[in-house]
Amino acid sequence: MQALPLSAGRLPYEAPSDWMPISPAFDPWDPIRSLKRFGRHRLTSVELTVTQLCNMRCEHCAVGDSLTMKEAPHLPLDAVLRRLDEIEHLETISLTGGEPTFRLETVRELILPVLKYARARGVRSQLNSNVTLDYGRYDEIAPYLDVMHISFNYTEAEDFHRIGFAKSGRDVSLPAAAKMYERMMDNARKLSEGGLFVSAESMINFRTHGKMPEIHRLIVDMGCKRHEVHPMYPSSFAAGLPVLSREQMRAAVETLLDARNQEVWMLFGTLPFFACSESPEERSLVKRLRTEPGVTVRNDPDGRNRVNVNIFSGDVYVTDFAAIPPFGNILDDKLEDIFGKWQDHPLQRGVSCHCPEASCCGPNLLVSDMYYKHEDFRSRRALP
Repeated sequence: MQALPLSAGRLPYEAPSDWMPISPAFDPWDPIRSLKRFGRHRLTSVELTVTQLCNMRCEHCAVGDSLTMKEAPHLPLDAVLRRLDEIEHLETISLTGGEPTFRLETVRELILPVLKYARARGVRSQLNSNVTLDYGRYDEIAPYLDVMHISFNYTEAEDFHRIGFAKSGRDVSLPAAAKMYERMMDNARKLSEGGLFVSAESMINFRTHGKMPEIHRLIVDMGCKRHEVHPMYPSSFAAGLPVLSREQMRAAVETLLDARNQEVWMLFGTLPFFACSESPEERSLVKRLRTEPGVTVRNDPDGRNRVNVNIFSGDVYVTDFAAIPPFGNILDDKLEDIFGKWQDHPLQRGVSCHCPEASCCGPNLLVSDMYYKHEDFRSRRALP
């Protein structure tokens, strides 16, 4: 699909004119929106795993253990879309993998039909991609996509090589990795220039916590409209990686806030800092995050307003990261019913708190297990 030239009077990847722009004031993926609207968590978001293939093996990958060398047959797309039809208040669809664009067949037979379904229904869409492949496949998707979500945790090609192929099981040369690195940055830049909302996610971990300002500058240079920042919690494929202390996390966030370009939206998520913290330093950071212009903190959608559907097995998961087995299967159950069953589960009830004063839904299961074992957030309240 040929993108329109910029001189044609509209951007090639422009969203429908009557759609509210995604912005710090409107983040449809945040579960706080449906919680405020309905007074309880509702299923408004679905993530579809559309491939088990990837051209990389990043050391921090949440699903690295499930990646394969050969794609399995997927369920009929109509069966998946019928389950989506049953969700009364569906607002967002995310497509993930693996690398969703690894096979052109996946792009044309799965991704494009789902994105067109989302557009027809007025549902916002996001694709999680490393954008390291040829530009044409991204250009084909972009006119129907709302957010291109990429991972970016690098300051140079050597970082990309070290992180991106840490568990590849084969030798990937630095020159080959460097070409992919440059292609990734070039593709992100082209998509941004074409008008697509590109959001680059960085993880605060043992490799990046001292480099966040430099990573941020490169993301700004690529023209990304948003820099998304999450701490990395070692689990699953990445379970053996070193853990940062809350003090190291806090220092990394404060340094990034000091250095950031205030013209670019900065979205933080899954932070281990809360308005009910007994630490004055952490409460001060929470207050700064709430008042800093162009900065938002997204509550974790997983298990709160979102489930993940594996379209190969039909299994439905309530979180990408915590070691919780499938909670149902779309061949047998409606997604609303599976979500309702999870809401009544003791694990979910244990972190199901809500502090209206702080617009906070509390920690997710990983944060709770990592830093707040045996702490009952339901008995805590925001402090001055």
